[in-house]
Amino acid sequence: MRIVSLVPSATEIIAGLGLAGSLVGRSHECNYPAGLSDVPVVSASRIDTAELASAEIDGAVRDALADGRPLYAVDPELLEELAPDVIVTQDLCEVCAVSSGEVKRVARVSAETISLDPRSLADIEDSIRTLARHLGAAGRGEQLAQAMHHRIDFVHQLVRGLPRQRVFVAEWLDPPFAAGHWVPEMVDRAGGDEVLGQPRERSFETTWDDVKVAAPQLIVLAPCGFDLERTVSEAGAVPPLGARVVAVDGDAAYSRPGPRVADGVAQLAHLLHPDDVEAPDVPFRELSAR
Repeated sequence: MRIVSLVPSATEIIAGLGLAGSLVGRSHECNYPAGLSDVPVVSASRIDTAELASAEIDGAVRDALADGRPLYAVDPELLEELAPDVIVTQDLCEVCAVSSGEVKRVARVSAETISLDPRSLADIEDSIRTLARHLGAAGRGEQLAQAMHHRIDFVHQLVRGLPRQRVFVAEWLDPPFAAGHWVPEMVDRAGGDEVLGQPRERSFETTWDDVKVAAPQLIVLAPCGFDLERTVSEAGAVPPLGARVVAVDGDAAYSRPGPRVADGVAQLAHLLHPDDVEAPDVPFRELSAR
């Protein structure tokens, strides 16, 4: 089977199923696990985020969406040359990755298109199972979904009954966005209370004044699409709020709906309860209280 994945989380799932060798194409953001560099890249962002600050990226995205311009470009000639049997995409967020509608608009191939659109931790497990069934690996999909579930549940049991802290997870910094979809659930499983974000709902723009009023004890900077170093470089956008501030690799363990969100839950639990939960092998950086 020849697979093109246009969603980083799907690429991680495919690799977790032992099918990385079936990938014939990937998105420009599919950078995990290691060893994908030889897989052709069939999509690109129309906005050069590497050269822009958070506020500039936000402005460019808003302008593109207002004009009806797609944020991503797909190479139809390369896609046709690769002749995939399956193309994996998403429709959850037009800002995050190539949508199924864009693939159908430009693609000249007859491949099956699978759209993964999880909104909760349970949905992520189900998306693993769904993709695995389509790829003929139902048994391995069940094992991968169960491993994610059991790890999160193990962490949840470790923090059960411990004092809970008020948490704000920032999915963008300038302007700040409150977390949505599965991230507030991650906070809950880790033994915290998300002060603004709403489970299963879209992330939404807020203000740092509103965050201050919500009085979080811990602020986790996890901008979608940023690794730890990029997040630290943008942390100056956060004003003094009287709370502990930690930067994390949001791209690795928070914003991608795949098995590694279990690492994010474990990391949050360690940040909230360091004496009771061991730190996972995921980077973070303590910033000065703000």
